[in-house]
Amino acid sequence: MQTANVNLPITITVRHEQVTDSLHDYVTRKIEGLHLDYPRIIEAKTILDVQKNRHIAEIILFCANHITIEAHTEGADMYAAIDETIEKIARRMRKHKTRLLKKHRPHRNESIRHLDERFFSEAVLDHPENSDIDPEPYIVYPDNYTIRTMYKEDAIMQLELTERPFVLYKNARRGGLTIVYRRKDGEFSAIDIKD
Repeated sequence: MQTANVNLPITITVRHEQVTDSLHDYVTRKIEGLHLDYPRIIEAKTILDVQKNRHIAEIILFCANHITIEAHTEGADMYAAIDETIEKIARRMRKHKTRLLKKHRPHRNESIRHLDERFFSEAVLDHPENSDIDPEPYIVYPDNYTIRTMYKEDAIMQLELTERPFVLYKNARRGGLTIVYRRKDGEFSAIDIKD
């Protein structure tokens, strides 16, 4: 699992002061050190401002799924203001992840029970008239899947966050079942299942 943001475009703007290499490296290291669990960071902008004895640090993260996380802190020291702003950003990122996990938590009454999938040997299929042979089934891979009501955007977000090859859900707009999967070219495709 990747634990640091690599080659992340970070824009640092300093007002009323010159940016030093140590300050630039400090901000870059702190933003790249943010945990990558969720949401995925696409771009970061940092605005550092010095007004009399006030040091203001503002960080704006542009993340996947159109999520923007913004935080600013005012302090007597610029490094302390940056640290506190990074802590606020990390808390807000955890809040987004918690909301997502609560939203997609399966409910007991919406689960569907499936029978185990079984395959029979070809000897049984070739000789159906021979009743002496009892078929010997074997289980390939049993799996339970919960069908939830959601929008297509939520299904795509769930597909990005899990390792499943597809997401089957009840469409909140149309009411029918829909399968969303990732194509070989990286784009998403949806199939509506008609009764």
